[in-house]
Amino acid sequence: MTTESKKAEARAGGRKSIRFLPVAPLPENLPDGRLAIADMANAFGVTHRTLHFYEEKGLLTAARVGPMRVYGPEEIQQMAVVNTCRETGMPVAVIQELLERLSAAGSQEEADTAFRAAMTARKRELAAQQSTIRRQMQQINELLDFTVAHESETNDNTPQAHLTPVELRCLALMAEGYPTSRIARALEIEPGEVQVMEKAIIGKFNSSNRFQAVAKAVMLGIVGH
Repeated sequence: MTTESKKAEARAGGRKSIRFLPVAPLPENLPDGRLAIADMANAFGVTHRTLHFYEEKGLLTAARVGPMRVYGPEEIQQMAVVNTCRETGMPVAVIQELLERLSAAGSQEEADTAFRAAMTARKRELAAQQSTIRRQMQQINELLDFTVAHESETNDNTPQAHLTPVELRCLALMAEGYPTSRIARALEIEPGEVQVMEKAIIGKFNSSNRFQAVAKAVMLGIVGH
């Protein structure tokens, strides 16, 4: 092993060189041969500091020609893999784990399988986040729609919904986020009775669901924030 190779391995935290790298898209108009750090940064649209950071975290290695960092075909392909992972939002720690698996791969097929598994896992994470965002957006839209309706009702001097004492207690527990079963225990009634009561409360606030009814009750000052 050459002195430059030893230095590169030391910067990578002792990680072995990766014999089998998965195919990842390379930048267009990539210069031929080894790249200086400026060319590497320009090609992948990153800063010198980003490349230094990747070296510190063991995601990338570079040889030296005097004081200058240079990147050969293997380092360029590894950068393509790292860059692809980062563009999906994959955390650095996860990329480090992926590179460890690639280092241990005994064949190209094994390396490709590890890469696909990492991408599939990231896809599942993004799908879960997307579902959460859609749900939060729906809640925001419902609240905004309710706000407009409430302003209209206020201008029309619409009277507040009339609730019985037990409905007020039920509404307060709904505002706390209690599920039907827990409200039933708190009020010492059957869950079925709570469901009927909740439906009645939602109707009294001219709402389509529990969230809208609670939001309206909060804005009217019937229950606290």
